[in-house]
Amino acid sequence: MDIRQLTYFIEVAKYKSFTKASKSLHLSQSTLSKVVKSLEEELNVELIDRSAKKIKLTEAGEIILAEGEKIMESLDDISVHLYDLMNLRKGKIRMGIPPVIGFLFFPRIIKEFNELYPDIKIQIFEDDSKTVKQNVMEGSLDIGVAMLPANEKEFNVVPFLSNELSLFVHHTHPLADRDQVNLIELEHETFILIKQKLFHELIIQQCLHVGFHPEVAFESSEWEFISGMISENLGVSILPKPMETKVDHKLISSIPIVNPKLPWNLGLHTNKKKNPSPAVRAFLKFMEEKLPYEL
Repeated sequence: MDIRQLTYFIEVAKYKSFTKASKSLHLSQSTLSKVVKSLEEELNVELIDRSAKKIKLTEAGEIILAEGEKIMESLDDISVHLYDLMNLRKGKIRMGIPPVIGFLFFPRIIKEFNELYPDIKIQIFEDDSKTVKQNVMEGSLDIGVAMLPANEKEFNVVPFLSNELSLFVHHTHPLADRDQVNLIELEHETFILIKQKLFHELIIQQCLHVGFHPEVAFESSEWEFISGMISENLGVSILPKPMETKVDHKLISSIPIVNPKLPWNLGLHTNKKKNPSPAVRAFLKFMEEKLPYEL
């Protein structure tokens, strides 16, 4: 089996037609048919059921298609990585970042990285931590910034930030002047939470652990909405402590949460089964040199 045979077979499987595949490949239909037939003879198995009007893959054909697409994807990766290597300091990084959280530190990080590697382009995609991790596994993202812990069988992880969650309330709230607050004291509060699945689950689980189910009135991925709602005294929120640098302290107070403390740890996730490109390796090395990261 060679790459040419595999490429031609995948094209026939994609179009489910020798005629359309031959046009796509700019080949005669007879030439294409002979190449696919030679692949079947080499493997000693029928890959295409030619008895119907519209061609259909056999069970063996489905297997060759699935594995063949993986091979072609790997070849594409090799080409990209070699191109990056030959064009040193060039490349592209697709990065997933949870909304709200990303703006705390990534504008500064990207600026500093771009000063070192001006020809490496970073594309940012905002989504919740769970989706970011999934997209890294599927290959649509090169790096995902997501909450820890992570499945170490699936991801290589560079721990990025270790911090805690705090309570954010209106400045007239009875808890506003406290030095700290126990989580159970929020039992009767109305909550405004970040719309991120793993973050939401963390808050709910911790509240249930101390004995109450929080009343969540609003959820949003927009920081302006959350801070605006707190500023109007429409609820309280539990947010990463560094968010206190972004609030109007005349309107909003932040108080450390204890009993229990709520950890907020982030990591840079990459797919353990996929070799990172030179551009991705450059970014990971850049971040490792900055650790521990401080806001």
